[in-house]
Amino acid sequence: MNKTCIALALAGMVGVAEAAVVVKPHAYEIDGEAFEGLIIYDDAVTTPRPGLMMVPNWLGVTERSAEKAARAAGDKYVVFMADMYGKSVRPSNPDEAKAAATSVRSDRALMRKRAQAAVKAFEAQSVVPVDTAKMAAIGFCFGGGAVLELARSGSELDAFISFHGNLDTPNPDDAKQIKAPVLVLHGADDPAVPQEQVDGFVAEMKATDVDWQLVSYGNAVHSFTDPYANVPGRNEYHPEVAKRAFQAMNDLLDERFAAQ
Repeated sequence: MNKTCIALALAGMVGVAEAAVVVKPHAYEIDGEAFEGLIIYDDAVTTPRPGLMMVPNWLGVTERSAEKAARAAGDKYVVFMADMYGKSVRPSNPDEAKAAATSVRSDRALMRKRAQAAVKAFEAQSVVPVDTAKMAAIGFCFGGGAVLELARSGSELDAFISFHGNLDTPNPDDAKQIKAPVLVLHGADDPAVPQEQVDGFVAEMKATDVDWQLVSYGNAVHSFTDPYANVPGRNEYHPEVAKRAFQAMNDLLDERFAAQ
């Protein structure tokens, strides 16, 4: 992946007035294996900002995911995009992405371990000032499911937000370990997350005292925040719903971080 290409893509996305978005690779290790995520922030702001650990979709660390991270970050947050596969694994097509994602999804303990390691790597970085007393996790598609598993692992972050993510888990009782609010932003017509998953998630949450919300957006399918999603009826960008979903994220984070 070419850092210059990412910078150019972001400049084109955010416009000249916001071309201060910076994307920097950040290397870390898990059990001696090399991983490399991305730190994304607006360098026009020099004071510490809250941090968002972001798990991208099944394609992993890509320039398109960096664009989405920049949208989430704005000038309010610093985002660290987690590497869930390892530096040597960079899917280049859906088949490779499916294989990589399946290898992690089939081992939820591994998924949790890698998400937890990304949080630690983010907290330890010195690239940009981050207010580590105010940190949350967000994820998209595969990443949304990973963020929910991070919550179920008992993570100490301030909020967990899933955008069109998978909702299933092999151990629903683990939801009793969730320590912060959970927000699920779901497309009501998402074929990748069937109603059985939604019902299972609701039952899982109701069996706990977790502060949770599930927002189901009508006429939205999978990947509704992804401007590149263009498979009608399955993976499709919905700009109005995307705007509402990011606003819902900001509303929860404003509430949580104000309380810190």
